[in-house]
Amino acid sequence: MDAAKLDAAELWQRYQDWLYFHEGLGLYVDISRIRFDDRFLSMMQPKLEKAFRDVAALEGGAIANPDENRMVGHYWLRDPDLAPTPELKQDITGTLQQIHTFAKRVHAGEIRPTDAAKFTDVLSIGIGGSALGPQFVAEALGSVNPPMQVHFIDNTDPAGIDRVMAMLKDRLVSTLVIATSKSGGTPETRNGMLEVKHFYEQQGLNFAQHAVAVTGIGSNFEKLAKSEGWLDIFPMHDWVGGRTSEMSAVGLLPAALQGIDIDAMLAGAKEMDAATRVPDLRKNPSALLAFAWYAEGNGKGEKDMVILPYKDSLLLFSRYLQQLVMESLGKEKDLDGNTVYQGIAVYGNKGSTDQHAYVQQLREGVNNFFVTFIEVLHDRSGASIEVEPGVTSGDFLSGLLQGTRQALYENNRDSITITVPEVTPRMVGALIALYERAVSLYGSMVNVNAYHQPGVEAGKKAAAAILDLQRQIMQTLHEAGQPIALTTLADKIGAADRIESVYKIVRHLSMNGRGVILSGNLAQPERLTIGLK
Repeated sequence: MDAAKLDAAELWQRYQDWLYFHEGLGLYVDISRIRFDDRFLSMMQPKLEKAFRDVAALEGGAIANPDENRMVGHYWLRDPDLAPTPELKQDITGTLQQIHTFAKRVHAGEIRPTDAAKFTDVLSIGIGGSALGPQFVAEALGSVNPPMQVHFIDNTDPAGIDRVMAMLKDRLVSTLVIATSKSGGTPETRNGMLEVKHFYEQQGLNFAQHAVAVTGIGSNFEKLAKSEGWLDIFPMHDWVGGRTSEMSAVGLLPAALQGIDIDAMLAGAKEMDAATRVPDLRKNPSALLAFAWYAEGNGKGEKDMVILPYKDSLLLFSRYLQQLVMESLGKEKDLDGNTVYQGIAVYGNKGSTDQHAYVQQLREGVNNFFVTFIEVLHDRSGASIEVEPGVTSGDFLSGLLQGTRQALYENNRDSITITVPEVTPRMVGALIALYERAVSLYGSMVNVNAYHQPGVEAGKKAAAAILDLQRQIMQTLHEAGQPIALTTLADKIGAADRIESVYKIVRHLSMNGRGVILSGNLAQPERLTIGLK
């Protein structure tokens, strides 16, 4: 069946044939505007059956991350009865109770800072999944007047850190800090924690009396928090990866402190998990997504995934999905060791902002993408005024979504539409679970390990090598006692083949008042002389 040649009646029938509806959640998944035929559907059946088996094994406790000999258990977080051992079940339920108790005591002022009546703000320090999930949930579900305002430090940018701390100003005395790192060795999180600690010390405040750690059991970070007497420590289990950690203490603790209903989030994820275990394509919403991704990208990620939520509160959903999808699926090697260069690029913003941004290219430019529209049926709490006779602002938003979907399809641009009744904690939990399972299924279909990240680790090692080179440069400059040529400096430290890195290091040090002086024509780096003040 060639969907591109369907008339209006046939297209309506295709919509009905491929529309998924979850009655309990009120969620729809529509892949009718993805072009595939019956032959492709038949060809994909063995891959789908294998994917269903693989994900069932993953939930049962199979070693899904062989590189680190780890299970992958984020599904157990919302249904502890599925955990493979009683000890793991107790860990999950005990941590959830710990989160509830801690948040309740903080809100009641039973856990309070020394110099203030109550904690008023939360400062979350993390990177990657330890930041993206909590940020998405805060944006989606945060109320106008929450019990605690939340702020994030998610980078090692000094100016960015200064900006956040400047916004806190006098409220630092009543700010609770959550530092999240599985090992404590993640440079960005460690740097953020040390920078924030310095701000506290400058104001004469005891950082430990404001600090909470979310970290691996037995990690050096846990030992540090214990030795300094931090307020509390929450576990970050090695069977939960950062990009699937929102339903762990990583995401639930900051959400609970903001007054978000974390039990409803867990319930929505659990309900979606049950729906996405069904080993039948048409009855499994995550399988429909994975199947559509495969169809669009020819199983090789040949098209980008554009996420367009038509709701302001879902603005950060595309950023959250970037990590979940791209870190999970972007792999050079498959599970058999073959070079495959897999992955799906993800980008997006929100509708209808993008009606005035890049929808022009989506409609008429390079056809290298497919769109996922996120539609929210409920406009707002309360009635809406009419901005035109018989038309509200919400009607315009709905019309723009439907019109864009139709305009793209008419020009041979494909799309998926996910429709939800409203943005609630239960629905956000369900959306997270929907995409987590879709990534698992697609990873199996293209035969990659969705639960390791060798490329990320390679980047960390390369950064560490640059910092080691910087230490060698400074030592050599001190030993020289006089200015030396850039080329000579590189030769002395055995880095002639990395002279560009040497140049960029000394340029950075010079620009930041670190005692390094560059002499010569800055437009001709190879002729520069490097010295110390």
